[in-house]
Amino acid sequence: MFDQILKLLEQAGYLGIAALMFLENVFPPIPSELIMPMAGFEAARGDKSLPLVIAAGYVGSMLGALFWYYVGKWIGADRLKGWAARHGRWLTLKPKEVDRVDAWFDRHCAKAVFFGRLLPAIRTLISVPAGVFGMSLPRFLFFSSLGTLLWTGVLAGLGYILEGQYEKVSAYLNPVSNVIVGAIVILYIYRVVRWRSGEVHPEAGSQGL
Repeated sequence: MFDQILKLLEQAGYLGIAALMFLENVFPPIPSELIMPMAGFEAARGDKSLPLVIAAGYVGSMLGALFWYYVGKWIGADRLKGWAARHGRWLTLKPKEVDRVDAWFDRHCAKAVFFGRLLPAIRTLISVPAGVFGMSLPRFLFFSSLGTLLWTGVLAGLGYILEGQYEKVSAYLNPVSNVIVGAIVILYIYRVVRWRSGEVHPEAGSQGL
């Protein structure tokens, strides 16, 4: 993957940066922690402009965020409640909990989107509830833009400063990303187990099983 990313950055220039950052948001295994520092390194060599590198990363990242925002809009709170009623065990969500999450997101959506865009793994996920729970597009764009500019700017700037050692950025951030993903998986498994122990038995008893 590293060689393919490097080749695309060299051949496609700023468009390649934008395309990779879009794919990073849609398909998270493509790491922004490698793309933007590498692009910053190319700026340090004089092959690219650092402000344009950051702008390209921002555009691609925001397009990816909008993709998931509109996926969330398509789902909507009502459809999510229906899914929770039918598949609550695997969503680890009850219909009544959707309303509680909706109320929480109404109060904290700005902070959730801004800080969410700064966290590996969470960066992609945070756009979905913003769409599901009806965060207005202007507010989403504003707070998502703030977080995205900060994220892409810091990564590109570190690559610019570190130059040939830009891979250290990914080396430090990858463990953080792995911890976050691991915590999400563990939490999900825990909630599934708790759901089964707390919800399935009463239901089974009512059916005489």
